[in-house]
Amino acid sequence: MSDSRNELRARAEADGIEFFFAMFVDMHGKPCAKLVPMSSFDMLMDGGAGFAGFAAGPMGQDPSDPDLCAMPDPDSYMVVPWEPGMAVLMCDIHVEGKPWNFSPRVILKRQLAALAERGLTLMAGFEAEYSLVRRLDDGSITVADSLDSAQAPCYDVKALSRSLAFLQTTSRYMNQLGWGNYANDHEDANGQFEQNWNYSEALQSADRLIFFRYMVHVLAQREGKLATFMPKPFTNLTGNGLHIHSSLWKDGTPLFEAEGDDPNGLGLSPMAYSYIAGILEHARAAVAVTCPIVNSYKRMGVGAPDSGATWAPAYVSYGGNNRTQMLRVPEGNRVEHRATDGAANPYLALVAILASGLDGIDRGLEPGPPNTDNLYTLSPAELAARGIVSMPGTLMHATEELAKDDVLRAAFGPGRDGGDYIDYFIQIKQEEFRAYHAMVSDWEITRYLTLF
Repeated sequence: MSDSRNELRARAEADGIEFFFAMFVDMHGKPCAKLVPMSSFDMLMDGGAGFAGFAAGPMGQDPSDPDLCAMPDPDSYMVVPWEPGMAVLMCDIHVEGKPWNFSPRVILKRQLAALAERGLTLMAGFEAEYSLVRRLDDGSITVADSLDSAQAPCYDVKALSRSLAFLQTTSRYMNQLGWGNYANDHEDANGQFEQNWNYSEALQSADRLIFFRYMVHVLAQREGKLATFMPKPFTNLTGNGLHIHSSLWKDGTPLFEAEGDDPNGLGLSPMAYSYIAGILEHARAAVAVTCPIVNSYKRMGVGAPDSGATWAPAYVSYGGNNRTQMLRVPEGNRVEHRATDGAANPYLALVAILASGLDGIDRGLEPGPPNTDNLYTLSPAELAARGIVSMPGTLMHATEELAKDDVLRAAFGPGRDGGDYIDYFIQIKQEEFRAYHAMVSDWEITRYLTLF
């Protein structure tokens, strides 16, 4: 730790850093931070930054509990490119000197440490979609670019050009940070974009996603816009996904590539197929974590938006280069998980995916042949004949599935007072659903007010 600390100090001094954001996220993935001057570097590294846990979000505390202590990870250091003299340090939460079981980053690190005991490393990459919007006087939102109104706007170069300055700026910043931004595009919905950077070890990728979201929000607001990663901000437009590509490695060697011929033609190893089978087995429970809000289920399994396809998986399935599947194998070296959306906490989502995949490997599960059909067009009878089940219809249904999943329960670990983190997560999410369900919507008024 002392070497890392000294290296961090030297890097920060060389970069002219005057302030740090000591940052962590709550269950929802909301970034929280304290601004710490460089003059308090030793205090920050020795004792961390203190937070009143009950005020920070769902972190397993009540007002009578001792402070959360955000302990910086020197390896997470990131300069804030648009704020000279500023850097971010991602933190692990401790309470009274011990790692806190309700800290999402701590939960992922615990699982990655267990994976390392097997001699394995989880590599991950994210495809983050977001929408640029603006508020109207009545409080509603509309697409920020009023000219972005095409029925099929995906990859439209004119719409891309109108947002060129924003995309170029974020691309430059990602590359300044060493992420390797390799593509930026207009996505399927009006006002929707995706920006991609290179995969890396899972913890680093999750840290980068949190920073990316923070960056996009701040830069959009500086242009008088709002950025949203909300899964379904518009009823009639495609929602925001967060596709996660993952693979297991050993001693720098990828383990998912087939060494010989793959009879299924996807170029995958037997380990990769068992990994896929495990993710499929736990999919209906894990989706409560990977699609974790009420709005998530308005993106998934619904009718086509104006552009013609939802691009969101509605069924538990896998296939090759087929975007109607929950798990897609674009190449024989990784698995793309498409049942994850823009509301997902990346630390928790990776725990759910890793635990599910490892269960498949440990049990030697087989996923069966890959699906080659367009699942958006198959009838319920055809799906049933193939043994393909649907995703839960609401957040409440998903949490009920999660409550029954012992593998995921063990992976997320304990909470406090003899309980499990999963029970706390479910409690928060079911309260969220009930609060939503108690609200009377305009749709209900329109449909029912004078019907009877």
